[in-house]
Amino acid sequence: MSATLNNLPTLDGFKEISKQQISEFHKNGHVLIKSVINKKEVGEYRNVIANAADKYNTEKRKIEDRDTYGKAFLQVMNLWCSDERVRQFVLSKRMAKIAADLLNVENVRIYHDQALFKEPGGGPTPWHQDQHYWPLDTHNTITMWMPLVDINTEMGMLTFASGSHKKGCVFNNEISDESQIEFEQYIKNENLEVSRAEEMDAGDATFHYGFTIHNAPGNHSKKMREVMTIIYFADGARITLPQHKWQVNDHKTWLMELPVSEFAASELNPLVL
Repeated sequence: MSATLNNLPTLDGFKEISKQQISEFHKNGHVLIKSVINKKEVGEYRNVIANAADKYNTEKRKIEDRDTYGKAFLQVMNLWCSDERVRQFVLSKRMAKIAADLLNVENVRIYHDQALFKEPGGGPTPWHQDQHYWPLDTHNTITMWMPLVDINTEMGMLTFASGSHKKGCVFNNEISDESQIEFEQYIKNENLEVSRAEEMDAGDATFHYGFTIHNAPGNHSKKMREVMTIIYFADGARITLPQHKWQVNDHKTWLMELPVSEFAASELNPLVL
């Protein structure tokens, strides 16, 4: 029987995070929070999100026929706009409150969500910075990355260059083979520590700044790495003039082409708290 809104947990009960976790986030640009949602909750939402991702996925090519980005994962965005059950997950207050507390702001807005399902045999996700794509005037941006199944390093664990968020945008390039090479050299030159969790349980989540450099190895297991992400930004952020075609696209797609210098507060960017 498929889940309905009435029998899905609301995920609005807050989870307190420690001062140490907030300090770690500010220092390293990323932090792992255990049991953001419990086993029962993630069990009920897993099928909802997986079914929606499968329904709205447009990638039909075989892995070997795709480019590096296409091999990295099956990516389906803004499922909250297409499925009211996923909407309840994405707009839940628990994850948003953690994001706001880590950023030390009162409220956050949604930028967009994305299901990132790395198939068995799926390739690596190259080093990149998320905020390269976002025409926003704030560094108070954060991505939550939550596995819906238990994962380990064999499956493509999210990996961070600690402290890399502090210099803002490093290179103006999209996720690609080129970004992997340039960031790899940058991380080496800057002597940045590279770190990842050895394993994450379903319902655990990492949170990282938009400018934190990160990647993920390929999935060498026989299981799908099912991950749901939500990108938040601090309420009060304004739209900046797009600097390249990717920001032009984001301005149109996620910010509904609101005027430059206006608040980033379109219908697609609701307040959560």
